[in-house]
Amino acid sequence: MRTTPLAYLAAILALAACSKASGTTVQDTPTAPSASKSNQQGITWGPAPAFLPPGAQIAVLEGDPTAAGTFTIRLKLPNGYKIPPHTHPTVENVTVLSGTFRAGMGTAFDDAKLTDLGRDAFVSIPAEHAHYAMARGETVVQVHGLSPFVLTYVNPADATR
Repeated sequence: MRTTPLAYLAAILALAACSKASGTTVQDTPTAPSASKSNQQGITWGPAPAFLPPGAQIAVLEGDPTAAGTFTIRLKLPNGYKIPPHTHPTVENVTVLSGTFRAGMGTAFDDAKLTDLGRDAFVSIPAEHAHYAMARGETVVQVHGLSPFVLTYVNPADATR
C-alpha cells in the first residue's frame, strides 16, 4: 500500500500533538471543556505538554488524551515550529484548520521530503509509522483518535525538554 502526501501530514501532526522519547502521554494537557466547541471562540489554549518542543499551544476539545477512550485536541504551532521524527502506537488523524502543516514520513527530518498541507487537508497516519512535521506561518491542526495519546521520538535525545 502506498503512503500518500496526506498520510505524511497526519504523521507530522501526530508528533506535534503529543510526544516523548520513551513513549509518554499528554499528562500536562488542560482539562477538556464540558461541552464541545464548534469554532475557535471559547477554546482555552495552554502550553503544550513538556514532551513537545517549546512554543506550541494545546486545547483539549473532547475526551482525555491521557486516559483510555477517544480524544480531540488542537495544536497551535508558531511559524517554523518543528516536531522531530516520532511514532504513535495508534492511528493519528490530523485536520489542518489554518496555516500550512508540512509533514514528512521517515526516521530522519528531511526538508526536501516535506509535503505542504493547507487548510482543510486531512491525513490519517498509521500506527507505528515514523513521521515529522513543521509549520509554515502560524498553523492550527486538530488531532483525534484513540487515547491515551502516546508519542515516542525516534531519537531519544529529541525528548530532552
